[in-house]
Amino acid sequence: MSWRRVFTWWFGALAVMLTCAASPAFAKTPVAVCIAAASAGDDAATLLAHPERFDCTTPQNRFGSGDYWALSQPLPRDIASGGLNARIASLWQDAVTLHILYADGHVARTGFSSANAGHFLRLGATLSLPLPAHAARPVRLLWHVEGAANMRGILLGAVLATDAEQTASEMLLAMLYGAFAGMAIALIIYNLALWGALRQSFQPTYCVLLLCLLGYAISSSGALGQWMPDVNNNVRLRINAVLLAASSIAAVVFARAFFEHRVFEGWLSRAADIVVGGLAVTTIAYVTLAPTRIVLLDHVVLATYLLLPMLVAAVLVRAWRHRSTYLWLFALAWGAPIAFASLRIASAANLIGWNFWIDQSTTISMMFEAMLSSVAIAYRIRLLSRERDEARIQESAARLLADTDPLTGLLNRRSFLAGAIGREGDQALLIIDIDHFKAVNDTIGHDGGDEVLRVVARALRMAAPADALVARIGGEEFAIVTHAASPLVSETILAALRRERMPFDITVTASIGTCIGPMRRETDWKRLYCNADRALFAAKAAGRDRSRAAESLAA
Repeated sequence: MSWRRVFTWWFGALAVMLTCAASPAFAKTPVAVCIAAASAGDDAATLLAHPERFDCTTPQNRFGSGDYWALSQPLPRDIASGGLNARIASLWQDAVTLHILYADGHVARTGFSSANAGHFLRLGATLSLPLPAHAARPVRLLWHVEGAANMRGILLGAVLATDAEQTASEMLLAMLYGAFAGMAIALIIYNLALWGALRQSFQPTYCVLLLCLLGYAISSSGALGQWMPDVNNNVRLRINAVLLAASSIAAVVFARAFFEHRVFEGWLSRAADIVVGGLAVTTIAYVTLAPTRIVLLDHVVLATYLLLPMLVAAVLVRAWRHRSTYLWLFALAWGAPIAFASLRIASAANLIGWNFWIDQSTTISMMFEAMLSSVAIAYRIRLLSRERDEARIQESAARLLADTDPLTGLLNRRSFLAGAIGREGDQALLIIDIDHFKAVNDTIGHDGGDEVLRVVARALRMAAPADALVARIGGEEFAIVTHAASPLVSETILAALRRERMPFDITVTASIGTCIGPMRRETDWKRLYCNADRALFAAKAAGRDRSRAAESLAA
């Protein structure tokens, strides 16, 4: 499947999910709340009767940590009287008790603690409490929140949803998180399989990043609480913090492995170490010390996360200055996470109000990052494959140059001996030497002599059988090795040389000495060569342009 089709499918699915999210079927009734600090002796009936005690203007995060009451505004008159669920965002709280005032004056109550909150957790990390069935419609809701850390607010994202709306919302979020989980698992398997062949350091770091993101998505989405409902919800929030920090650290490590080494040289490498160390230390402090001084710890962690987009910006600038091949892909992959992270940090710093989709933005942005980073990795692997292919071509060319004589293209002495020594069975060795080659050079010059060598080499190569080894082993000396069972007839070579047209139409002849014998070891070669060489001198002494055979050394 092409990347274009993958993009089309993924963005199409995302568009469908976001369209569904905006459709009336997923609508919920938002519930505005007012806050009052809890006091000894408070009871729900009295508070419901005196709504003037509640503060509806002060931002929730300014109240500090502690116990609070949260009173809803009067609910719409057309609201259903049955099958309703009160949903709120999952925050650091010890317990929440919901009191429901009905139109006939009846007050019902329900609730949860952090220990059993998993039984009420829904995807999107919201806590849903079904309103007890009653004949009259609900007119007001009152929450008693105990042990609120109040880092972002005391009670956020309060909505009323019917059972159908809640089911539709669960299906949408299940599609969203399921798509990310499937993509992450597929990318992990894909990169691990490629790592076995390519052994690039960025591949295992990318798999670790995906595992951390997958873990964070499972925990922050509320799926972990649904699978393990007995896990304390505040413990789950600690796990969120650990996995988010691990994902951020893995992203930095991945960037260092992905870019060329020169991008992270010098101070940027030290800055990356500081950010990674800061994220690790502040997160460990937050997880181990909370809820003690939890607001201060949260601000320290938030300040450390502010360093992350600054580091990414510095990396992109450095990569641009060094003309990194991978800059545009990395910038594309990290554009969405940086934008969403800025919104999330602004929300965490209470610069903008809480929003459900901003709360989910980390996971959504990491979906984009994981998908686009996979494209960047595919591009990087494509470049690596191209570089490897070019290296193989260069290696083959270098090996060819190392094994062949550059003038004639025949094997050189080293590669000839490497192929000849160790051949099984008896071999026929032919030593061919051009007659009066010095005179040839003196007559037509060294360039002409080189051309004569090339012509002789071509004639030898064409006359020799396919399995023969043909080499230039000296200035004007050549050698051929063939199996003794199908020896090359010397007269065939001499006739081929006589037929060749030489430069300036000069006459060039050669003498040949042959010997048959084993060539399993280097000592065999030396004996065979000495005998063939003596036969060659005999041919020279007999008048040249002829061949002589030495006594066979065959067993």
